[in-house]
Amino acid sequence: MKIGIDVGSTGIKIVFVKSGESGRSGESDNSDQIIWKIVVPTKPGQSALVNDLIQQGMAAISASPSDIEKTCVTGYGRNLINSTSHVVDEIWANAAGIQRLTRGRARTLINVGGQDVKVIKLNASGQVIDFKMNDKCAAGTGRFFEIAANILDTPLDAFQAKDTDIEAVNINSTCAVFAESEIVSLLAKGVNKYSIIKGINNAVAKRIATLAGNGLLEEDVFLDGGPAKNKGLMESLEDHLLCDVKVVEEPQFTVALGSLYVD
Repeated sequence: MKIGIDVGSTGIKIVFVKSGESGRSGESDNSDQIIWKIVVPTKPGQSALVNDLIQQGMAAISASPSDIEKTCVTGYGRNLINSTSHVVDEIWANAAGIQRLTRGRARTLINVGGQDVKVIKLNASGQVIDFKMNDKCAAGTGRFFEIAANILDTPLDAFQAKDTDIEAVNINSTCAVFAESEIVSLLAKGVNKYSIIKGINNAVAKRIATLAGNGLLEEDVFLDGGPAKNKGLMESLEDHLLCDVKVVEEPQFTVALGSLYVD
């Protein structure tokens, strides 16, 4: 059993993976199976929290410490965890995870994290060719969506206009600092909630499309991170990127899983 840990800026993700059978060459047949997973908000005392979560997972599947073959950690807080054997860069972990989950189909990966957005270009072997990151502010990140979802009382997986013909309101700022006052102001003016949601998705998609310019975009394009559950964002991205955008199952665990497969 292998344990992958992603200590992100807003969430801690952990996966327990059972190794698949080996082929004739002795290499994995890519059938490793996630047997337990959890995501919790990041808070102070990450090392103790991670240890507690690992114990919780081991109890849930009736495992013992001797069952653990490998433990890897990645993410913003990777150097704060003292119980792991391998520390991995999150860009490479993200690439390895999407390579694994898509069986090598991904060429561009858009990761919307808690405090940043990354666009990663991959080759056929899953190696990182180039990447760009917006980490100067929380604009268009998971934190921004979290604020907007709370104000609009709408969960992220329902963050899309039910009526496709609804007109999107123009969002002047995607900065998390000013998002609350702008959205509250629009609601006070009687603007339809789903017009605001569509406007938010369009504003974020436009920012991501700008980041993905200058040769980073190549199909197949995948979106991951917690906000990838937002189907409205995926649709807006397709409109702005002029291509299909795909999402893997459980997209918030891609980085934690990928940490186990970085060479």
